[in-house]
Amino acid sequence: MKNTVLLSVIILATTILQAQTNETLLIKSSDKGLYVDHKVTPKENFYSMGRAFNVHPKHIALFNGLDMSKGLSLGQTVKIPLSDTNFTQKTNNGTPIYYVTSNGETLYRVSTNNKNVLMENLRKWNRLSGDKFANGTKLIVGYLTTSETQAMAVNTPSQKTETATKPAQENKDVAKTEVVSKPEQKKEAAKSSEVKNEAINKPEQKKVETIQQKDEPKKDNDVVQAKEEVKTKNTSQGYFKTSFDQQVKQQPASKEQTVTSGIFKTASGWNDAKYYLLMNGADPGTIVRITNPGNNKTIYAKLLGEMSDKQGQGVNIRISNAAASALDICETDKFIVKLNY
Repeated sequence: MKNTVLLSVIILATTILQAQTNETLLIKSSDKGLYVDHKVTPKENFYSMGRAFNVHPKHIALFNGLDMSKGLSLGQTVKIPLSDTNFTQKTNNGTPIYYVTSNGETLYRVSTNNKNVLMENLRKWNRLSGDKFANGTKLIVGYLTTSETQAMAVNTPSQKTETATKPAQENKDVAKTEVVSKPEQKKEAAKSSEVKNEAINKPEQKKVETIQQKDEPKKDNDVVQAKEEVKTKNTSQGYFKTSFDQQVKQQPASKEQTVTSGIFKTASGWNDAKYYLLMNGADPGTIVRITNPGNNKTIYAKLLGEMSDKQGQGVNIRISNAAASALDICETDKFIVKLNY
């Protein structure tokens, strides 16, 4: 029974992705963040859509201002939010997402309008020779990535073709090479024997080499330990610290608030230090510095979106449970934190 249900979910998710990839995905933006449009297919609901696009179904409903209890209509256009869970601008794995250029727009402007995607990637993905385009040009600015699309890209047919089309002549050439190289192998064996004889007459050199070999693992351990220390230092305040530094370079932090916070539960952040928060009145995707005034510990969290009416009762914001743990907050109901963004 479980296998049947799982198979049905996979088939439905694949159907949704195939329907989506048959049409060009155009990146769009709103006050809530970047998104692409998706038309509801037969038997599709918030949960199957969330699994297909690797987005929490409640996030889809909140992003669209929809009531999950009322369901979806066939052919209805739903905005699928793009975040670091389903959108990448570092690799070309997945379904391409396009941006339509406006009149006089340059490659630099396309980059800044699309989360500062590397211009080098824009040139490579779109095979560009220049940095200027005609009005209405469609450029790839990233890729939609889900568990299904990543699984589909594991084995490429080109690898099998190359293996199957190797000519028989190569095998003949290899055989010839082996016959020709036999005299050379005898010469190499003789040289090896001479080297061994020299090593017997140089015991001091062997001692030096042995000492060096004993010392090398210690050096390797020191390097590994140093790398681990740097890694721990960089991630102690959260994965999004670098993003915050880039954010304040473009627009200096101007808001400082002391607020009452609660917690929302999520599986993210425990291993990758990706901390999140929910807050009304700010743009999704904003990186916020959060400080615990009780111990001055600080983390950096990414704003997912607004709180629901129920979530906002009695608190100004909610931070993920992993974020609260990183701040050494023991309260599970309400507590005070300082915000800067």
